[in-house]
Amino acid sequence: MTSPANGEPVIAVRGLTKVFGERRVVDDFDITVPRGAIYGFLGPNGSGKTTTIRMLCGLLTPDGGEGECLGFDIRKEAERIKEQVGYMTQKFSLYEDLSIRENLDFIARMYRIADRRTRVEQALEDLGLADRASQLAGTLSGGWKQRLALAACLIHDPKLLLLDEPTAGVDPKARRDFWDEIRRLSAQGVTVLVSTHYMDEAVQCDFIAYIAYGKKLIDGPSAEIPEQVGLETWRVEGPDLAALEDRLRTEPGIEQVARFGSVLHVSGTDKAALEATVERLAAEGTHRWRRQVAGLEEAFIYLMAGARDNFARDKPQGAG
Repeated sequence: MTSPANGEPVIAVRGLTKVFGERRVVDDFDITVPRGAIYGFLGPNGSGKTTTIRMLCGLLTPDGGEGECLGFDIRKEAERIKEQVGYMTQKFSLYEDLSIRENLDFIARMYRIADRRTRVEQALEDLGLADRASQLAGTLSGGWKQRLALAACLIHDPKLLLLDEPTAGVDPKARRDFWDEIRRLSAQGVTVLVSTHYMDEAVQCDFIAYIAYGKKLIDGPSAEIPEQVGLETWRVEGPDLAALEDRLRTEPGIEQVARFGSVLHVSGTDKAALEATVERLAAEGTHRWRRQVAGLEEAFIYLMAGARDNFARDKPQGAG
């Protein structure tokens, strides 16, 4: 995948921290985001993804840390940042009793956009909404609501786009169309931060940060993440995979067994130990073994398995 992302950072923050009550929801977070990049945030619910994104872009004041976004200080110049950010929330937040055109016109008024009628018509055309412009937002399907929400985010031509679980609840075609539009925006130099649970969306991102329970576990170019984790992976097919899965979990060199439909992906970080086990098991002739390049999903499962929940009852207060 090509990307216009270059070395010029649009976001650079250090030590970002946010505390709610006695919990560190985000704990000492560092990140640098190149201009024009599509940057994905992956992690379980409650891991701090949304809180992190909001702090990065001036929408939430951090309790610790410092940095810049779009050339502005995230603490002192948050209002300047917010003027140049488009934010698409997970829950549809526009007015359901207004039409598509009326919603976009209202948002354009809020941003005091010059020649707003022309800009609204352009937004309708750009997102394929013109034929439905008079339809009430509340009657739209999930995919069309998503298009409207994105059009509203873009009405003021933001330099930075925040997408919080943007494709939750929409059908596969709507998801593909949505990502086509995101790649088009990235090619125009818009920087995109997106939180997602979907691995097929993660591979659309130029960069990925894995976040678990307030901590950044790893980040970097998406194609390099599995190599950074250091996983060796084998694919195994054959009969009675459930029984095999139980057996594999006790074998030396095997740190992770993940079921993917009718196959198992068997992974470990000790290449020699894993290969010795695979060679021994393959010699039994009951299953077919093949080396598999570790992907983002294997890396995600591996990293999550080692993460500690900062909301666990038995965890010391303030631990990350």
